[in-house]
Amino acid sequence: MKHKQFAVIGLGRFGLSLIKELSRMGHDVLAIDRDEGIVEDAVDVAAHAVKADATDEQALKSLGIRNFDVVVVAIGENIQSSILATIILKEMGVKKVVAKAQNALHGKVLEKLGAVVIYPERDMAIKLARSLVSQNVLDHIDLSPHYSIMELVAPQAFVGKSLVELGVRKKLGVTILAVKRGEEIIVAPRAGQVLNAGDVLVAVGKNEDLQRLSELED
Repeated sequence: MKHKQFAVIGLGRFGLSLIKELSRMGHDVLAIDRDEGIVEDAVDVAAHAVKADATDEQALKSLGIRNFDVVVVAIGENIQSSILATIILKEMGVKKVVAKAQNALHGKVLEKLGAVVIYPERDMAIKLARSLVSQNVLDHIDLSPHYSIMELVAPQAFVGKSLVELGVRKKLGVTILAVKRGEEIIVAPRAGQVLNAGDVLVAVGKNEDLQRLSELED
C-alpha cells in the first residue's frame, strides 16, 4: 500500500479516532487544532501535532498544507469555521478535501465548495440500525444514495442450493460478487455455485433489494 500524507483539522472524538487508525495503517498524519491542550493529547497519536487556526490562511500555508494528499476538516460544532477552512483549503489547491458535516444544509454548502462530504454520526446510526434489524448483516458499504454493497451470512434456506436455483438476481435484483467460506474467497461465483452453512455473501444492488435479502428468514 502506498503511504500517503494526511492532515486532520479538528481533534474531537472523530478526528482523534481517524488519526489513530490512519497512523496504525502506517500513514503520516498531521494533527491540527486551535486548542493547545487538545493538541498535546494528540502528540502520542499523530506523527506531528500543531496548534493552528484553520481559518488563518497564512498559518495553513506555513504548514505546507497544500502538499498533503488528503486534508480532513473534522471541526465539530463550529460550522462557520468548517466552511471557511474548506474554502481556504480548496483555494490553496489541496488535492482532496474531506469535510465532516453536521447536517444536510451544512453538507450541501461543503459539496458546493468541492469537498467530499461525510456524515459520521448519521452513517453510524444507519449502520447500527441495519445491524439491529437483521442479525445476518455483517457489513454495509454505501456506493451511492441508492446502491450499496452488503456482507451477510447466507440464510439457512439458501444452504445446499445453487445461486441459479435461488434466483437471487432474477427475484431480488441483487448480484453476488463473492462468497466467503472460512479463509477461502470465491470471487464472481458461477451460477451453479452451491452455498454451504456459514457462507458469507458479498452482494451489490439497490438498497431496497438488499434490505429484502437481509430480511429473508433463516
